[in-house]
Amino acid sequence: MPEPKLDKLDRDILSVLQTDARISLQELSKRVGLSSSPCWTRIRRMEESGVIEGYTVRVNAQALNLAETVIVQVTLDSHSDEALFAFGRALADIPEVLEALLVSGDYDYILRIAVSDTRDYERLLRERLYKIPGLRHSKSSFVLRSLKQSPLPLHR
Repeated sequence: MPEPKLDKLDRDILSVLQTDARISLQELSKRVGLSSSPCWTRIRRMEESGVIEGYTVRVNAQALNLAETVIVQVTLDSHSDEALFAFGRALADIPEVLEALLVSGDYDYILRIAVSDTRDYERLLRERLYKIPGLRHSKSSFVLRSLKQSPLPLHR
């Protein structure tokens, strides 16, 4: 699929929406310097082309007793298409796995996992992760503090 052409106004719209997806069309239009109709047309075009993939809500992890984040580096026994597909399918069934990245380097995957505490993580390891066939090795690191979380850089 060809990369959609985005001009400065498109990027301005995306920048505002990344910060506040619930902003009214009137307020968004005012912030980017467009009237409502062309602003809406641009949003719809970016939705239809896949630039805007959807709208979400940020939930406070602590409020849901999932305040601990664990970064897990994983090595698999095999790198066949079947093994990678099976591993991905197994991860899809584990709601605590927030993100799974296939990476280059010493490990095959990096996982970002949300748990309530170390005991909860131990349970997850025993009951879910270590039961995934083909998992050879894992290395876990608890996140002590998040220093930065940013939306995508739109004005480079």
